[in-house]
Amino acid sequence: MHLLLSKLRGDNLRARLLRGGAWLGSGSFLEQASRFGRNVFLTRLLMPEVFGTMAIVLSAGAAIDSFTEIGVREAIIQNPRGREREFMNSAWWVSFARAAALYLLLFVSAPFIAAFYGNPQLKPLLRLALVSLLLTGATSPGAYAAMKDMRFKRWAAITHGGAIAGVVLTVMLAVLWRSVWALAIGFAAENLFRCILSYVICPFLPRLAVSRECVREVLAFSRRAVGLPFLNFIFVRADIFVIGKLFAPAMLGLYSMAINVAQVPASFLMNLLGQLLMPTFAQLQADHRKLNDGLLRVTALVACLGAPVVAFAAFSGGQILRLVYGPRYAAMAAPLVMGIFLVLINVLNAQITTVFYAKGTPNLHRRCVGIMAGIMVVLVYPSVKLFGMVGAPAAALLAGLVGYAFQVARLHRLTGLLFADYAKALAPAGLLGLCVVAVQLGLSPFVPAQSFLTAALPAVIGCLLAYAMLLTKPMRKIIMLKAA
Repeated sequence: MHLLLSKLRGDNLRARLLRGGAWLGSGSFLEQASRFGRNVFLTRLLMPEVFGTMAIVLSAGAAIDSFTEIGVREAIIQNPRGREREFMNSAWWVSFARAAALYLLLFVSAPFIAAFYGNPQLKPLLRLALVSLLLTGATSPGAYAAMKDMRFKRWAAITHGGAIAGVVLTVMLAVLWRSVWALAIGFAAENLFRCILSYVICPFLPRLAVSRECVREVLAFSRRAVGLPFLNFIFVRADIFVIGKLFAPAMLGLYSMAINVAQVPASFLMNLLGQLLMPTFAQLQADHRKLNDGLLRVTALVACLGAPVVAFAAFSGGQILRLVYGPRYAAMAAPLVMGIFLVLINVLNAQITTVFYAKGTPNLHRRCVGIMAGIMVVLVYPSVKLFGMVGAPAAALLAGLVGYAFQVARLHRLTGLLFADYAKALAPAGLLGLCVVAVQLGLSPFVPAQSFLTAALPAVIGCLLAYAMLLTKPMRKIIMLKAA
């Protein structure tokens, strides 16, 4: 305990990372736990078509938002002038002007989106729920500056506190109304709470005077990332649009909630690591040795944590969905397994992306996402037509693997990271995954599959054994490996 406290004290990079990790980890865990609890409760209260309709609302909003995403948060964090008031003021006006224009576009587009899906209810839902675009654009830039300065306590209170408040409101409204309107209002409320908290915790008053030089710097960063959010949207959300068009809302609801189970741990890890590592890697951007060292450590740890989960889901996906959401959702076991595998690939890939952003080269990631989006555009529709629900995550998984390989190659050229070192960081995860498979195959003939607990018992034992191996001294040494 004394050793841990000593590491938390001080103002060096490690101490700030540990303190930041504690705040962000706690906040992200509470947020994801509240979201998961909300979903478990609401799937027993609301019909699947409610979730299918809301999935279309969120996807449509994400589509419009992605067209002109400019990365104000990343620009403030990455730019050496990011904490200057003149820079923050200019960034705020760029962000808010963009948000206002996007909401106007959405307001006009809502009837056409509703007509495309043959669902008149989408028109008012879109106009209400996606007020969140305006609220996000109006967020205090002081919150992003706090993240740049690694004052993660403030950022955690804003982003996770606002989300938890919105989740609580959503559950209360769902109990009262039992309709999709509870989800729409709750979604907008999350962003309202975040926006309010950003000004309470990081006060900022926009001024009319805008520096053209600062605006150019914000937009210069954005130009290197132009098109990236839209391409990423195609990769992430194409399955929702295709399934929403080809199947009834109830089937889309079953699919989207099953995939959401995979995304809960992914959201926790990606939010935590992204918020923690972006400012850290930005400080190390000129030192490729330290940058590679940090990336390899994170990669090894994430892979070792994720591989046993993928193996567990492969054997117990149906039981997981039956336990979490109820029997009707168990039919989505195969999409869930592929979704969990894709989530692991995306989390690993995201760490490379953070390096690209920290070095001010988001255009490198744009090429990767362009490849993934192209594969999805070509494959997702025929895959869903031929193979049903399982076709969508299969196409996404193939696209994700290709994009991941491309990013590793780009990283080698950017920082000189050796392929052998990267493979060495991933190797222990493969062993842990095989451990779960071996235990499952060895014990399953002797365990009756009469309930979730007994059916999943071999895989659970395999996971526990894998994570016990992870705590051994040899494994800890591997995870702490250094780049050559």
